[in-house]
Amino acid sequence: MNKLITYIFLFFSITVFSQKQITLEECYQLLSTNFPLAKQSALFETQNALDLETIKTGKLPEINLSAQATYQSDVIEIPIPNAGLEPLNNDQYRTTVSVNQLIYGGGIIDASINVKSAALKTKQKQVEVNLYQLKKQVNQLYFSILLTQEKNDLLVEKQNLLNTKLKEVKSGIKNGVLLPTSDKVLQAELIKVKQQFLEINSNKKSLINTLSSLIRKEIDGNSSFENPIISTEFNTQISRPELKLFQLKKEEVEASEMVVLKENSPKLIGFVNGGYGNPGLNMLDNSFQPFYIVGLKLNWKVFDWNSTKKKQKSLSIHKDIIDNEAEIFTLNTNIELAQQQSEIEKLEGFITSDFDIIKLRKEVLKSAASQLKNGVITASSYLTELTSLYEDESTLSTHKIQLLLVKSNYNTTKGN
Repeated sequence: MNKLITYIFLFFSITVFSQKQITLEECYQLLSTNFPLAKQSALFETQNALDLETIKTGKLPEINLSAQATYQSDVIEIPIPNAGLEPLNNDQYRTTVSVNQLIYGGGIIDASINVKSAALKTKQKQVEVNLYQLKKQVNQLYFSILLTQEKNDLLVEKQNLLNTKLKEVKSGIKNGVLLPTSDKVLQAELIKVKQQFLEINSNKKSLINTLSSLIRKEIDGNSSFENPIISTEFNTQISRPELKLFQLKKEEVEASEMVVLKENSPKLIGFVNGGYGNPGLNMLDNSFQPFYIVGLKLNWKVFDWNSTKKKQKSLSIHKDIIDNEAEIFTLNTNIELAQQQSEIEKLEGFITSDFDIIKLRKEVLKSAASQLKNGVITASSYLTELTSLYEDESTLSTHKIQLLLVKSNYNTTKGN
């Protein structure tokens, strides 16, 4: 029974921990699925299905119903005496049903379906591109939150060190080694530390709320954000979704070119017209009669004043424009990657120097702590060295987070 309780406790402990541990990849995934823009992909698909069904109705029979009643001021008369032919009525009536069936359309319907399918792929890829471009916003928010965590941890260390040193100073005052007001300096600094905690927590809360709105998921303010391990490969191989989008746009234009070619193809249509009217097809029979006509009809636009060639030329220019946009995008992306690579190398150099500076600062602080304990220097002098060390450690943390941010942006820019 005790083991069962232990297992249950461990299970819930792991569950709670996993819920509070946030990763960068998880934020990416939530962005791509929860952001309102992601819904457009499914909407485009539904819209495309309706458009295809509409286009396909062109292969089905077209049925029209018409009815008319007219009164004519004059009618046809046959000038033959004693012929016994009754003249037509001035009022005439006719109801007809016509059925037209496309027998051969030159492939225009299939070409139109291909255009719609290509357009769907382009629209869905555009949604993916728009979502992908939001990843840098996620990066900025995520690593800003990480920076608040790092600063909070440094403040905790500083607070602990100040509390320890405050006990030593009070002991020195009690033993007459230090001035009676030496502890006041440290107490004032501890109050400042509390203020800094409030500021950091407020900033973190604001950043978490913004990130939560972006990925559309509530994030607990006490959640811990994982410090990711990010590797970069400095090469010019770009695999951004925009490149695929440019290709899909060209395929859509090529599908439109096929529609233009098919527009002037001959179209063979079968038709049936049937009806009931007075008169019918026999104009000499002045009575209500049923009638019908069955036949074939050929439509062929032989000459279009070079309209087709002009449309094809326009579409060809459109493809050239897309190629130009792809070239500009690749150029700008490579420039951005070069700038980010330079920034990465600069930050790596800063971090190396930061470690050297902190090492020296710790040696100075250690000496200052010994001098304070022996009453050689004041608490203010010690606090100056402690603050310098804290600021340099804070600078190191900032450079580390900045490096992770730039590396993440580099991978995002590159398309990894």
